[in-house]
Amino acid sequence: MSPKSKTLDKSRSAPTGRKASSRPAKSSSSEAQGAGLSLESLMSLPSYYMPNPSWKKDKLCYFSELTGRIELYVVSLDKPLPLQLSHGEMPRSLRTWTVWERNDESVIFGKDVDGNEQHDLYRIRLKDSSVERLTNDPTSEKHALDPSPDGRWLLIMGNIAGRGGKRQLNLWRLDLKGGGLEQVTDCVNPVSFPVCLPRYFSPDGKWIAYGTNETDDTKNADVYRCQADGSNPELLFRGKIGSQDYPGAWSPDGRSLGISSDMTGTTRPGIMDLSSRSVRWLGQEGRDEFVCEFSPDGRQLLALSNAGMEASRPHVYEVSTGEELALDLPPGCYDAQFASVPGQLLLFYTDVGAPTQCLTYDMRTARRRTILPPITKGIDPKQLVGCETVRYPSFDGRSIEALLFRPKEISQSKSSPAIVEVHGGPTGQFSRIFNPVAQFLVSQGYTVLEPNVRGSTGYGSEFRDLNRKDWGGGDLEDVVKGADFLRILPGIDPKRVGIYGGSYGGYMTYMAVVKRPDAWKAACAIVGITDLNRMYDSAKEHFRYFLKEQMGDPVSDAALWKDRSAVNFAQNLKTKLLMLHGVNDPRCPVEQARVFRDRLLVLGRKQGEDFEYEEYGDEGHGSMDIQHKIRMYGRMAQFFQKEL
Repeated sequence: MSPKSKTLDKSRSAPTGRKASSRPAKSSSSEAQGAGLSLESLMSLPSYYMPNPSWKKDKLCYFSELTGRIELYVVSLDKPLPLQLSHGEMPRSLRTWTVWERNDESVIFGKDVDGNEQHDLYRIRLKDSSVERLTNDPTSEKHALDPSPDGRWLLIMGNIAGRGGKRQLNLWRLDLKGGGLEQVTDCVNPVSFPVCLPRYFSPDGKWIAYGTNETDDTKNADVYRCQADGSNPELLFRGKIGSQDYPGAWSPDGRSLGISSDMTGTTRPGIMDLSSRSVRWLGQEGRDEFVCEFSPDGRQLLALSNAGMEASRPHVYEVSTGEELALDLPPGCYDAQFASVPGQLLLFYTDVGAPTQCLTYDMRTARRRTILPPITKGIDPKQLVGCETVRYPSFDGRSIEALLFRPKEISQSKSSPAIVEVHGGPTGQFSRIFNPVAQFLVSQGYTVLEPNVRGSTGYGSEFRDLNRKDWGGGDLEDVVKGADFLRILPGIDPKRVGIYGGSYGGYMTYMAVVKRPDAWKAACAIVGITDLNRMYDSAKEHFRYFLKEQMGDPVSDAALWKDRSAVNFAQNLKTKLLMLHGVNDPRCPVEQARVFRDRLLVLGRKQGEDFEYEEYGDEGHGSMDIQHKIRMYGRMAQFFQKEL
């Protein structure tokens, strides 16, 4: 579970195909593999994450696990020869981003301890890879946002103890010339997480644009600005009470601000004239789209759309006319920035059968130039499978979109197993990205369904909000109907359907096995939630806000919170269940798994027989270390081979 942020998640890879046996082969090895692609080979495929161009846009920094763990790399766009910048200083899981200093000589990053997300900030220099610690407060999380135009200040988002001892998520600024931290905002509710990593400082450095909510509606988010020291905060834009409005980017002349708003039911990009406060809306109604940045000359605006499985696709508009430029791009998911050459985009691209790659794209000629090629590292791309985009009706007639991965050959004798995967969020989604876990499962003979249940993004605000105050209700029925959809497919054994998911997907897995226990033969809950009240009591202030936005108030909605906490229905468990959890998880604390395990033991269930349980002392809310991924998903694969 996590607060909302619009970043392209490429942390997983994709499906593989082989001639399927009627039942996945059993294995006692850590790879837990049959005759298909090995889990180790798929999990060992490095990728590229969180691309960030320098201010001159002649260099790019990004994360990759080429060495087996996350490191920071830099590549010059005119001479694509990557340089490994860090050597063990990076976090194991990416829960914060990088920021270039204004002189392009250093990159600022955040690091926590074993996944606890209490990030401190560090500076790493390009010339010698030397690292300097900038903050030292293990009691708070800190995210670098934007350096001031004069290079003196670094704007930070963090739950640092502020005025009156409050630990709400607010804006701070760090004096990069050797001074300390100064509080900028003092919001009662959290400052909004960034959308497309906007530039917060105005070009002249006098203003900071940010988002927060000062109404009683927890769904609401508005656009504000204040002076660089935090004085004179003012509301710039509110579409309506309950709409989610975000700042996106300043125009180079500082006269306009790109914003995004869902006040019409889908998120639209717009350009606000700061003198008149009027907004000119761009994009298409019915297509969620977020402002990303203005071109260096201010003539164009880049936005990223989110349309179901085609999440994160770039759109470029002429600022003067609002006309959208035609981009000749294949289906898939993109992260995009303007390149240093006028008329070019810098793209990070991935698709179901295509690991992430980085390229430049000329908007006039449609020519592409590879900067960072996709890494297949010994895997034959012909072994990877594609997927189908399917729809099935849910309990109320609503159509649910899903990705369906099937082995290239499957028995027609109703003997093959199937698995429903549930995404995190809940305001997340499945999309056309390379997914190594699905590829592995398919190579072992499983059919895998990834449904975008109600609450998912990419389908407008109404669909996104359908499971507010209804976690484990209609969304769970969408998941169960997905299992029913699998059961009628040719070759699927209706008695051999499993479920798994992480974070909110873990929550849904727990709810599925206690609320609809007859629907599943085996289940794996990863870093999930079982007790909403206990979760609320132990959560950080901004996570508490998110829980209240999603599920109401723990006191006035006490009956709902009790009914939607799986621990209260543990006696209904019939499904074979595997629980996996990181000890240092701050989002879904490990006690969420422990209380469910302990409740099962009190009920007389036997660990190792009725359920299985495993904790990881060197992880938080997941890990991107290759060996950690092999360990966790290998454990899950062994479990499904045995029980499904």
